[in-house]
Amino acid sequence: MQFRMVHENFNVKDLAVSMAFYEKALGLKEVRRKTAEDGSFILVYVSNPESDFELELTWLKDHPEPYDLGEGEFHLAFQTDDMEATHKLHEEMGCICFENPKMGIYFIEDPDGYWLEIVPVR
Repeated sequence: MQFRMVHENFNVKDLAVSMAFYEKALGLKEVRRKTAEDGSFILVYVSNPESDFELELTWLKDHPEPYDLGEGEFHLAFQTDDMEATHKLHEEMGCICFENPKMGIYFIEDPDGYWLEIVPVR
């Protein structure tokens, strides 16, 4: 048997705000959407041409409050070919939440509190 990772799910409070963040911060755009017939949920899959991996943003009608992310000890990592320009963009957006200069990486935080690691091409 073989397995391939295809997507990760993040539940979001405000779908429009999250989609705008992921497009501006990481260049991810909507590739498909599923809306429940009764309007109880919307799933939006975002991705970019550099990878076939997708991030599923899930909005639930009956969950308007922020999600409890526990201790937040998890993250997704994104590799960039231009660390300097990427860092500048994220600095301007005010979303950098942790930097580790020794390792040459940093983390940004999305509108719902999920951490995203930014790593250079090595």
